[in-house]
Amino acid sequence: MDNLSLVTIIIIVANAIISYKGFGDYNFFEKYKFHIGAIQKGEKIRMFSAGFLHADTQHLIFNMLSLYFFADVVINNLGAFPFIVIYIGSLLLGNLLSYYFHKNEFQYSAVGASGAVSGIIYSAILLQPGMKLMFFFIPIAIPAYLFGIGYLLYSIYGMKNSIGNIGHDAHFGGAVGGYLITLLLAPWLFQTNLLMIALLALPIVLLYILKRTGKL
Repeated sequence: MDNLSLVTIIIIVANAIISYKGFGDYNFFEKYKFHIGAIQKGEKIRMFSAGFLHADTQHLIFNMLSLYFFADVVINNLGAFPFIVIYIGSLLLGNLLSYYFHKNEFQYSAVGASGAVSGIIYSAILLQPGMKLMFFFIPIAIPAYLFGIGYLLYSIYGMKNSIGNIGHDAHFGGAVGGYLITLLLAPWLFQTNLLMIALLALPIVLLYILKRTGKL
C-alpha cells in the first residue's frame, strides 16, 4: 500500500470529519444515526449517513484501518469508480439488512462504516481469494477465502445469538453487497474464479435457509 489511492483517502477523511463532529455534537449524532423509528417516519437519509458516524475513536480507527488494508486490492483490479459503487452499495445493503432484521424494534439504532468496509473486504477476497491474511491472534497466514467464509459464518452466529454490541447483520449485508456488486462489475470472475464464487456464496445460502425455516 505504498501509494494510497486518493479516493480511499477521501473516504477515510470524510469518516473522520463526520465521526468527530458526532463525538462532540450529540444532536448531530442523534439526527444522522441509524434509527428504526426515525427511518420509518421518513428519515431515509439515516440509511446512508449512519455509515459515516462511529461510536468512538477506537471504532473509527478499526474500520478505517480495515478499509486501508483492502481498498487498493479492489481499486487496482476494478478502478476507483467501481470501488465507490461497491463501498456505497455495501453500506446501503448492510443497513437494509439491518433494517429488515430489526424493523419491529423501533428503538434500535446503530452507527459505523462496518457494512461498507465489509463489502470492500469481501470484494477484495473475491478478486484475490488466494491472498494470505494474518492477524495478531492467529500466528499463521490464512487464505483470504477461508477468512471470508469464516467471517460470514461468525456473523450468522452473532446474529442468531445477539453477541456483543455489534451490528452483525449490517456486516453480513455489507459483505453480500460487496459480493454481488463485484460479480456484476467483474463477470469475468465466473470464468476465472467459479469455485471461489461458489464457496463464498455458501454462508449467504445458509443465512437464507435459516431465515426461511424460522431458525434466525
